[in-house]
Amino acid sequence: MSRTQIRIVERVLTRLKLKQLRLLVAVGEHHSILHAAQALNISQPAATKLIKDLELDFDVQLFQRTNRGMVPTVFGEALIRHGKLILAQISHAAQELDDLNLGNGGRVVLGTLLAASAEFLPRVLGRLQRERPGLVVKLVEGTNDVLMPALRAGDVDLVVGRLPIHRHRTEIAQERLFEEHVICVARAGHPVHALSAPGVADLLEYPWILPPSETTLRRQIDHMFVEAGGPEPRHAVESVSYLANRALLVSSDMLAVMPAHVPAHDIETGALRQVAWDVPIPIGPVGISMRKSAPLSPAVDAVLEALRAEAAAQ
Repeated sequence: MSRTQIRIVERVLTRLKLKQLRLLVAVGEHHSILHAAQALNISQPAATKLIKDLELDFDVQLFQRTNRGMVPTVFGEALIRHGKLILAQISHAAQELDDLNLGNGGRVVLGTLLAASAEFLPRVLGRLQRERPGLVVKLVEGTNDVLMPALRAGDVDLVVGRLPIHRHRTEIAQERLFEEHVICVARAGHPVHALSAPGVADLLEYPWILPPSETTLRRQIDHMFVEAGGPEPRHAVESVSYLANRALLVSSDMLAVMPAHVPAHDIETGALRQVAWDVPIPIGPVGISMRKSAPLSPAVDAVLEALRAEAAAQ
């Protein structure tokens, strides 16, 4: 650790106040010291002094005045990111203590992607209900572009789903649970099932349900269409919700590409059928993403054990 780092750490440990961190984050959100001060119920002069004290302690400029208001500098953005993480950890600690006091056994916020939410996670949650009935798990569904920043900020404890490729690796540790291949599905009576070996041109005759553009699977699908030399689907719906996707598939001639185990139950019951097309998308890993530097609570450890056990059992 450099002398500058040592000096800053000593100042932070002896002078930094949580009120300053809350104000820092609020100014970053409101782009205004006045509005941030009002949100925290403190006076504007007091808020201005708190920000100036922070800049003196860290020896950097945290905000710039622009026509868009108070905009964080690179130093401000870095400190806001760490401030959010500290405040989130304090909130999680308070929640965990409250849960333990009430006998709830802890609380975990679990981010989930489509590749994990339809079948795998319900089995994991069933295992946790049997083994840790007092544990509270909050599910947050989204895409990697939403969940990974929330994970880094401490708003989410773990993210489970198809692992991102070459992204978010600096602060995030990844653990593979199982490999998943991708299939194309349609309703049971869809005319595409009359084709023994449909090609991309045949499939483009029908409307599609596509993952959102910010997902890894969507980028792979787009690359697939480019490699096939054809256009993208003319009529498409972008959705990451399997409930919505399932309703569209069974009631129309839409097609969808998704991880194989997601529609497994509907294929088994006959509501959907796998299209006889070998999707040219490589097998991808489904796994867990977690912050590298964050200590794991007993509740998070319990969820990790359940995830690993369920992955090994399938």
